[in-house]
Amino acid sequence: MSVQEQFAEVRDALPVSFELASLRPKSITPNKLVRRTRILKRLLDLGIALLLLLFLSPALIAVAVLIKFDSRGPALFRQKRLGLNGRPFGIFKFRTMHVVEEDEAVVQAEPGDPRITRIGSFLRASSIDELPQLLNVILGQMSLIGPRPHAIAHDLHYAKLIPEYALRQSVKPGITGWAQVNGCRGGTPTLDLMQKRVDLDLWYAQNISIALDIFILARTPFELLRNRNVY
Repeated sequence: MSVQEQFAEVRDALPVSFELASLRPKSITPNKLVRRTRILKRLLDLGIALLLLLFLSPALIAVAVLIKFDSRGPALFRQKRLGLNGRPFGIFKFRTMHVVEEDEAVVQAEPGDPRITRIGSFLRASSIDELPQLLNVILGQMSLIGPRPHAIAHDLHYAKLIPEYALRQSVKPGITGWAQVNGCRGGTPTLDLMQKRVDLDLWYAQNISIALDIFILARTPFELLRNRNVY
C-alpha cells in the first residue's frame, strides 16, 4: 500500500464533523467554498503569484547562485507532499541543507541542525526558501493562503495521533496561513505544538474568505520580521 493510500485510509475513517474547544462543530468538505469564492481566491492567487515572480525573479536567481556556491547539490528541488483531498504533488523549495530528503527520510530540522548549510539558515529564518512555491500556486497545486503542507511521513504519523488532522486537506495547502501568522512557524517537536497548528488550520478551513486571505497576506511580512520558532 502506498503512503497516499495509507493516508487516505486514515482520512476516510474520520467523521465529517468535528469539534474544537473554541469552535462550534461545522462540516468541512472539498465543496465548502462556493463557486464565486473559489474563483476569486484563484484570481487572487494567480495575480499576486505572477506579480511576485516577475518582481522577485532577479533576487531568486541570485539566491540560486549563492546556494550553488555555498554547497554541492541542486539549488532548487521538489519534495512530494499531499495537497487538496490528499492528492500528491511536488512542492518546489530552495535547498537549505547538505542533503535532499524524500518521503520517509524527511526529518524535522532542529536548532543547530548540522544538515543546514550556511546560507540555508538565513533562507529558512526568512522563509525565502519557500518562495519557489509561487510556481505551485500558479500550477494550481497550492494557494497563497492555506495550511502548510507537511512531509508525507509526518502526515502519516500525526494523522494517527490527532483525529482531525486529515481535515486540514479539505482546502488547498498554502505558502502562508492562519497558523503561521499566529506564531506557529518552524518545527513541531511535540504533539501539543502540532495540535495547536492543526486547530488554527481547521479554524481557517471553517472560516475561509477572501477578506481573511487578504488579512493573512498583510500580516505575513510582520510575522516574518518577528522570526519566531524558525531554524
